[in-house]
Amino acid sequence: MTGPAELFGLARTWIADDIDDADRAELTALLGAAEAGDPAAVEDLADRFRGRLEFGTAGLRGILGAGPNRINRAVVVAAAAGLTAYLTDLGKPSPLVVVGYDARRRSDVFARDTAAVVTAAGGRALLLPRPLPTPVLAYAIRRLDADAGVMVTASHNPARDNGYKVYLGDGMQIVPPADVDIAARIQAAGPARLIPRAAAGWTVLDDRIVADYVDDVAGLLDPDGPRQVRIVHTALHGVGDETVRAVFAAAGFPPLLTVGTQAAPDPDFPTVAFPNPEEPGAIDAALDLARRTEPDVVIANDPDADRCAVAVRDGADWRMLRGDELGVLLGRHLLERGLRGADGPDVPPAVATSIVSSRALAALAAAAGVRHEETLTGFKWIARVPGIGYGYEEAIGYCVAPHLVRDKDGISAALLVADLVARCARDGRTLLDLLDDIAAEHGVYATDAYSVRVADLALVEPVLAGLSSNPPARLGGESVCRCEDLAHPSDDLPPTPGVRLVTDRDSRIVVRPSGTEPKLKAYLEVVEPVTNGEVTAARGRARRRLAALAADLRAVTG
Repeated sequence: MTGPAELFGLARTWIADDIDDADRAELTALLGAAEAGDPAAVEDLADRFRGRLEFGTAGLRGILGAGPNRINRAVVVAAAAGLTAYLTDLGKPSPLVVVGYDARRRSDVFARDTAAVVTAAGGRALLLPRPLPTPVLAYAIRRLDADAGVMVTASHNPARDNGYKVYLGDGMQIVPPADVDIAARIQAAGPARLIPRAAAGWTVLDDRIVADYVDDVAGLLDPDGPRQVRIVHTALHGVGDETVRAVFAAAGFPPLLTVGTQAAPDPDFPTVAFPNPEEPGAIDAALDLARRTEPDVVIANDPDADRCAVAVRDGADWRMLRGDELGVLLGRHLLERGLRGADGPDVPPAVATSIVSSRALAALAAAAGVRHEETLTGFKWIARVPGIGYGYEEAIGYCVAPHLVRDKDGISAALLVADLVARCARDGRTLLDLLDDIAAEHGVYATDAYSVRVADLALVEPVLAGLSSNPPARLGGESVCRCEDLAHPSDDLPPTPGVRLVTDRDSRIVVRPSGTEPKLKAYLEVVEPVTNGEVTAARGRARRRLAALAADLRAVTG
């Protein structure tokens, strides 16, 4: 552990090297309080210098503030220098980098700093014209034939955070070993004050790139398809509202019923405790509007609009569909329409899901004669499936048009939802009716998940090791017949921390650490046959099996 003298010395060195007046002032005041013996200031300072914010496959994400373990201009400038050096070392002496940003605090500043570093290093930087959704940046990389892209966003994280998401020229998020190679060059970049930054020379794109995205996404739909549908939409104080409305208008849908209090970008996210549609209470305002206006569907995007959540009327009230439910509905819709693969006619189109998502899509794909692949969690892996035509993961991320955006895209997903709901409305049916159809044909695939918070992620490893070396013989009254330690590479998957258990009744349990929080996460799925079309009864049996599995697993994992 770093002692006070060393800690204070590290802080003084950082202050001397910092490039931002406000950050220097913030850290100077904190250092003064710590040196005066304030224990809270000492703890805060120690956390800021616990190490450098780690650059990985998600780029950077962390709390805004001064110091190496925070997101700030000094950290961003070093990241931009490392990325540019990496591209140059790949043989691109003048790399073309597209930079986007959302409306979080300092996102625009970090984006301009990135453009300044790229330009000073001899690269060409293209800055998106204003705060825009992440899918627009992912689209622009391929549309403009760039060598890389950077999106300044913390997606659905709390207001105190920001982040730095990196894509390469294929329009996909980075994966190993690129993350390690870029991280090494960030480390070698040196203090921020010594990294050259141009005062000008980058290009601010005009709205043509946004218009192209809008036109291409709107063009996904059959121009003669139904459009009579009423939709409540919320952007959760993010940057999605304007682009979503433009796409829906271009596709010919009536104006959306917008949650006005959440439509304009606001980095404070004042009406939600946590700007994630999956969190309890996050879409309450949208549901309140739905109860007053009786729409056909409620659609929510997260703040950078790369994820999409859907709520439907279920009996007397509204409920949000699980990510797996919407994932299977969109998959069925696209399979029936005909998949368009992202890699051209020579690579047969495929569908893909992560190892913690439902296996129902695999069953639908098999029935349709379409290849299905399972990947590690995250769209950095899903998007890399050869010929990908559709992919999703249970955390409400959907890639419905990988030939346009080879990443999750909550805007194109929302449009496909609207198309599906309009077709249902025309036929006097609902999305829940379609879920019943799928269950009747393929069985009930019921999923659930829970997490256990731990004091330190290091505490998760012994639990996983125990599950792997001594798996339970039975869970939920079912015999465990297979145990896979996912940390060992296989022909199908790279290594990842986690354990997968399968029972004699084809129930599946995946236990893994969270990638972002000190949590142990468990994902459960049961498959319950449907006899004589009795879907409701099968769902009841599936719920009871899930509850029994969860109870036994909690006892095993503590």
